[in-house]
Amino acid sequence: MQDAYLVGAGQSAFGSFPDESYRSLFRTAYERAVDAAGGLGDTDIDEAYIGTLGVGGRQLGLSGPAVTEHLGLHGVPCTRVENACAASGYALRQAVMAVRSGMADLVLAGGVEVMTDTSSEATKWWLGVSGETEWERMAGTTFAGVYAQMADAYLREHDTDPDALSRVAVKNHANGAKNEKAQLGFTCSLEDAKNAPVVADPLTLYHCCPTTDGAAAVLVASEEVAKQFDEQVRVAGVGAASDRVGLFQRDSYTSVPASSMAADRAYDEANLDPEDVRDSLDFAEIHDCFAIAELMAYEDLGFCAPGEAGALLEAGSTDIDGDLPVNTSGGLKSKGHPIGATGAGQAVEAFEQLTGRAGDRQVEGASRGLTHNVGGSGGAAVVHVFENEDAGATDAASGGGSA
Repeated sequence: MQDAYLVGAGQSAFGSFPDESYRSLFRTAYERAVDAAGGLGDTDIDEAYIGTLGVGGRQLGLSGPAVTEHLGLHGVPCTRVENACAASGYALRQAVMAVRSGMADLVLAGGVEVMTDTSSEATKWWLGVSGETEWERMAGTTFAGVYAQMADAYLREHDTDPDALSRVAVKNHANGAKNEKAQLGFTCSLEDAKNAPVVADPLTLYHCCPTTDGAAAVLVASEEVAKQFDEQVRVAGVGAASDRVGLFQRDSYTSVPASSMAADRAYDEANLDPEDVRDSLDFAEIHDCFAIAELMAYEDLGFCAPGEAGALLEAGSTDIDGDLPVNTSGGLKSKGHPIGATGAGQAVEAFEQLTGRAGDRQVEGASRGLTHNVGGSGGAAVVHVFENEDAGATDAASGGGSA
């Protein structure tokens, strides 16, 4: 099995774009990925995997092939991947698998979603369906409502200060304010987040990600082909897992078992000690569709013990200048959450951090990072570990370290 490498990555801006289509948004992301790769040269794309749900009325049809055909990739096999919010995280996994197996040398992985052209009423129910079973949907539970149940259970079980939810928002907005492609690229205060309108108690508006249009694309190459490109970021580990879709079917409301299983598999591939993973990573992009999702992910990914997420956050450990910066892009909370594009968008941030392209968000000396993408409330999860061996060697020589 050969190694797979990211050689280019790019995304559109995330936000509301009534004059754009899913084709034009994906073209922007693809062209930026190719630019980041320094062009394709004589190398042909062998395969494409596109994550999308088609929230804006395109649930049926050939939306994956439609965007690749629009790019001029005629004849390239394209598979649409739909796995709720983890769609393009799984598309990236499929691309890595294709390269590792030897079936392809250069694969396009990405995702796209246009969500703001759908009424709020339709979006509310669509997101409910994407997250849970028909039983919860018929009872009137929405996506925010499911995560509110998880938040309420977590706060009570661990006696956690509810301000922890707002601290997630403050941190991620501070990072997103440095990201020109973020939908909500502004800062917020703790009071702003605490006193915002309640969406589903205990979650306020600032604890919830926005509805977003956007696209992201990543180029995945075999080791031999990767040598032709300016940058090579190795996919050191990949892990994925599925779990019961309905929250009521699970043993616990305060964790996402699929995340833990996916992380363990990724850590094993990357030769990372799960007991020491916090010290082994320089940054992480994790799935924060709601503030409680980030807190639970700290624990599911092994960054801290159960019940300690609030303390880890309050200590500043996950700030951009902490010992393990989390969601330097702004996360789903500030950068935005175009469902089908989110996982690939996380990989774009990882590529930029590991190649020194993150600008004001740059983590000094970053050589290893993680992305964590969840479908629904945890019915699916995928974790990738990325390494830039050259960045690590350069950093070691200079005596530097992560921020």
